[in-house]
Amino acid sequence: MTLRLGSGRMSAVLGLLAGVIAAPGLLVVGAPIADESSYPVAIALSVAFWVVIGVIAARRAIRRPIASWRDFWLQFTFLGLATAIGAIVGMAIAAARIGETLL
Repeated sequence: MTLRLGSGRMSAVLGLLAGVIAAPGLLVVGAPIADESSYPVAIALSVAFWVVIGVIAARRAIRRPIASWRDFWLQFTFLGLATAIGAIVGMAIAAARIGETLL
């Protein structure tokens, strides 16, 4: 999807950010600089992470006696935004530490 924006640096940065938000485990293994053989482990960690986020959102949603899917999705969205902000901050720190080679 980011390739529709163009083939320049901005689409690469947006694609990298989207990938790290979708799979936060990539930051744990050192993507995008790490060896690609560690990516399956990072993706497995990310799947486990999102399952845990879903469980936490479900537990927070059922605190009320009458819970709905709306309550779940509100909690999940809040936790997902926190994850996205954390990934963006992590990428910004990595870019500052590594410099232009990251971007």
